[in-house]
Amino acid sequence: MRYTLREVVGKSDFRKFIELPYRLYKNTPQYVPNLRSDERSIFTNAPSLEYCKLKMWIVLDGKRVVGRVAGIINPRYNDLHNRECARFGWIEFEEDIEIARLLLQGVEQWAKSEGMTQVHGPMGYNTWYKQGMLVSGFENTPPINCIWNFPYYPKFLNELGYQKESDWIQYLLPAGQGVSEKLEHISTVLMKRYPFSFVDVREIKNNMDLVERFFSTYNETFRKVPYFVPLTDKEIEVLGKSYIKLLKPEINCFVMDDKRRIAAYGICFPSMSEGYKKAKGRLFPFGWYHILKSFRKYDTIDLMMVGLNENIWKFHRAPLRLLKDIVHNKLANEFAARGIKFGVTNPQNESNLAIKVWDDYKDKELFMRRRCFVKSI
Repeated sequence: MRYTLREVVGKSDFRKFIELPYRLYKNTPQYVPNLRSDERSIFTNAPSLEYCKLKMWIVLDGKRVVGRVAGIINPRYNDLHNRECARFGWIEFEEDIEIARLLLQGVEQWAKSEGMTQVHGPMGYNTWYKQGMLVSGFENTPPINCIWNFPYYPKFLNELGYQKESDWIQYLLPAGQGVSEKLEHISTVLMKRYPFSFVDVREIKNNMDLVERFFSTYNETFRKVPYFVPLTDKEIEVLGKSYIKLLKPEINCFVMDDKRRIAAYGICFPSMSEGYKKAKGRLFPFGWYHILKSFRKYDTIDLMMVGLNENIWKFHRAPLRLLKDIVHNKLANEFAARGIKFGVTNPQNESNLAIKVWDDYKDKELFMRRRCFVKSI
């Protein structure tokens, strides 16, 4: 056989595993490379490894690496969703279906040996990591937290017996259009009628108690979303601190009630994809400059998440269906005031009713569609 599948067991194989996508996508203008330091940390220091099982493989053509994949078993996901499912992630391969076949067979055989009955992906340890194979929108550059892959990837998966389990959808929106007078009025009335107020993002960034309250709300907000697994205390400590500290006050929104409980939030980041492209996977010598520049000067934003704490709104007998109006009104006005032209939505599962919020935005365009594939084993 021309190709050889090998489990990653040493530093040399690990280095080859990390380096493959930088070579594979070298001449691909849409691809946004991760920092190598972040990639290494994902597989060595991620707090999710405290409960997830991880295996990694590479495929060799002689001495040259032509494919890679990670196999993951998340017992917390399986317990929550009553499944016996392994997941594959960080999959990359040259354009030969035999490479993809070897990679996925490696995951499938390992999954069987662990008592699993299905394999699905691509996904990371949990929803905090990149997920969903791109199936349309290949001409577009994704946000830094999203996958870009070659069009032959999903084609090969279908041929290897993997079927659609679920899709995530992303839209491109005109972010600087502001809001209608009606929405402005609704937002103003709600803020006066109920004991809610906006809290400065800087206050949350400097208060670990509020950070923990936010992630408690986050865990509750997304509990019913497909594939979601609540973050552990360790994940909140490690991921939360770094994530919250990066939030820019002018493009983020937090709503609290009179008991200082987080009732709603809208989180956005400057689009840093072009900065990451120029960094080419390295912070030094000049990668940090390109990333920092894109963080400070931008006209496009990545709309990461909007969350509503249903328990708080029920407690105050407030109209949950109108809560989004407060958040979107606040953010839309901030975007318009700062000359922000476009927003790219975070991937939202097609079964999540919250995706309908974007129906209120005129001139939205389908930006990307990505897919979770599944196969019984």
